[in-house]
Amino acid sequence: MKMRKLGSQGLEVSALGLGCMGMSEFYAGRDDVESAATINRALDLGVTMLDTADMYGVGRNEELVGKAVLERQEWVTVATKFGNVRGKNGSFQGVNGHPEYVRSACEASLKRLGIEVIDLYYQHRVDPSVPIEDTVGAMAELVQAGKVKYLGLSEAGPATIRRAHAVHPISALQTEYSLWSRDPEDEILPTLRELGIGFVPYSPLGRGFLTGQFKTPQDLAADDYRRNAPRFQGEAFAKNLELVSQIEAIAQAKSCTPAQLSLAWVLAQGEDIVPIPGTKRRTYLEENIGALDVMLSKADLDRIDAVLPAGAATGTRYAAPQMAALDL
Repeated sequence: MKMRKLGSQGLEVSALGLGCMGMSEFYAGRDDVESAATINRALDLGVTMLDTADMYGVGRNEELVGKAVLERQEWVTVATKFGNVRGKNGSFQGVNGHPEYVRSACEASLKRLGIEVIDLYYQHRVDPSVPIEDTVGAMAELVQAGKVKYLGLSEAGPATIRRAHAVHPISALQTEYSLWSRDPEDEILPTLRELGIGFVPYSPLGRGFLTGQFKTPQDLAADDYRRNAPRFQGEAFAKNLELVSQIEAIAQAKSCTPAQLSLAWVLAQGEDIVPIPGTKRRTYLEENIGALDVMLSKADLDRIDAVLPAGAATGTRYAAPQMAALDL
């Protein structure tokens, strides 16, 4: 497995991580047995970073990850997040970045994961009502207490990243990035590279759309949250499907799958980038890892840029309320 460094504080992980969110919620179908088998297969193949959050499945995803890494936690990087607050019934209760909440959330995550230290701890969303200095200050105290090793932010804007990094070194920023979500190229990536912060793209396969497996919105189960995502609806779906046909054509020429081509493109954007494609099935996991063997030449990258330039996707990443919580 190829390894990459995240940040300047010593964190080194596999070039591809595994996003575990969909194993417990949001995407239709839940099979803890297959999900656990997928995590263990990922570890067998050399994946060293597992990504979860306290809100995924209202804590169930952390429990799933914790059980899966029980005997291998000495070399697995467990990344989790806090800040998106949910009630026991799953209700969304806003974002909380208050120092006392940071501490309590960490203790709860440690208990669910069954570990003594969180390797990479992200603030899941920025709380606009709390100075980032206060939130990161509390996170820094967790590092000093030996409960957390490295700090991260998710969906934070450039100014917030700078302010946070001034309080305590930030090792990684997690934000959506893929062939149809290239906004980070404008300001986020230059800021990260100036400060020596690693980049962890989530949804590098466009929530599965870029794999080519969806041909109509009806291909999504009735309880799949993507049915409500702007890019998966109506005219936007049809236009975005045209982009996928371009990916499929290039992938065929490279003798790889659309998913592998899409991941190879993200990987080619810099050695400081570690995508975390999510899957709950071993078959897709193994396909994704095959992307590490897909080499893209400058001509390949130029061709991809020509047919999928920045801003090519139709529709926003999230619905309006969720978009308002990004890039703060």
